[in-house]
Amino acid sequence: MTELSDLPLRDELRGKSAYGAPQLTVANQLNTNENPYPPSEAIINELVERVQELGASLNRYPDRDAVQLRTALAEYISQQTGVAVTVDNLWAANGSNEVLQQLLQAFGGPGRTALGFTPSYSMHPILSTGTQTEFISEPRLEQERFAINMDRALEAIEKRQPNIVFVTTPNNPTGGVTPLEDIEKIIQAAPGIVIVDEAYAEFCDQPSACTLLQDYPTKLVVSRTMSKAFDFAGGRLGYFVADPAFVEAVMLVRLPYHLSVLAQASAEVALRHSADTLATVETLRSERDRVVGELTAMGYDVIDSQANFIFFGRFADAHTTWQRFLDRDVLIRDVGVPGWLRATVGLPEENDAFLAAARELVGDITESA
Repeated sequence: MTELSDLPLRDELRGKSAYGAPQLTVANQLNTNENPYPPSEAIINELVERVQELGASLNRYPDRDAVQLRTALAEYISQQTGVAVTVDNLWAANGSNEVLQQLLQAFGGPGRTALGFTPSYSMHPILSTGTQTEFISEPRLEQERFAINMDRALEAIEKRQPNIVFVTTPNNPTGGVTPLEDIEKIIQAAPGIVIVDEAYAEFCDQPSACTLLQDYPTKLVVSRTMSKAFDFAGGRLGYFVADPAFVEAVMLVRLPYHLSVLAQASAEVALRHSADTLATVETLRSERDRVVGELTAMGYDVIDSQANFIFFGRFADAHTTWQRFLDRDVLIRDVGVPGWLRATVGLPEENDAFLAAARELVGDITESA
């Protein structure tokens, strides 16, 4: 049988691993940061009607530029962030991963670099490698609660002169927030563009980096997704907010008709019912705070989170503890940070099961915690 090593793969891809959390079916699946609440009946009913309407036209290509969807996204962003934007400021694609890939295709590439503050979203280096963009890692330190150390960050930008800087806030997998004033310092120091990844923005108290767009039109892009707060992970819809020139840039590299008729229609339906959908965000924030409080009372070290997940430890062997949670029918995430694990905030009963398992596994906490 042919092995991967037998193929003439690009050198920079050799030895790499594909992205992916374990896809296991257990009673309590708390490993992929999905919103655990299903779409409302109103969304489902309207979506069924829209699919029936569109079925007869599936022989035709979709709107190549998704103008109607982008208009709806602009209305949502204007309301949610308080920053007035139009269709020209929005771009949409198949999840935020495709959005980031298109930005890297347009602004990265051979001979160019992207700098990120790790641990952070693991797709940033994977997408960089896929576009032949060198990824530079500036570590977040455990003793600093995984926050960005601004002195080191600005020094790294000055020394490495990256073409792209990634800032994830709230940060995945740690849950912490980078203050807007620090984001602005990074933008001012960066020689190229800064992509602020706000996948979990709806769970956060801090204003969006969209508030900085008017001051930095040639440097700032804010990436977002409907996968988390919108109960829409299966819909695969991501987008960015930026100056219209950035939309023109990604149009140079996007695939034709990259968003299907059904993807566009379903996202429009979800946006029309955003009040129903986002009502679950407050519930999840409350559950997050409850889980953090109980874990802390048990003796776990928990990083302050402004997202829909919790980063906790510290363990002598995080992967062994991950397996022990799984043995108790609770699937969480080992993201490869020694001593730490990440758990998604789920339904109250799922969180109860997670906390029950955590109580049984308190002995796995190291003395240094």
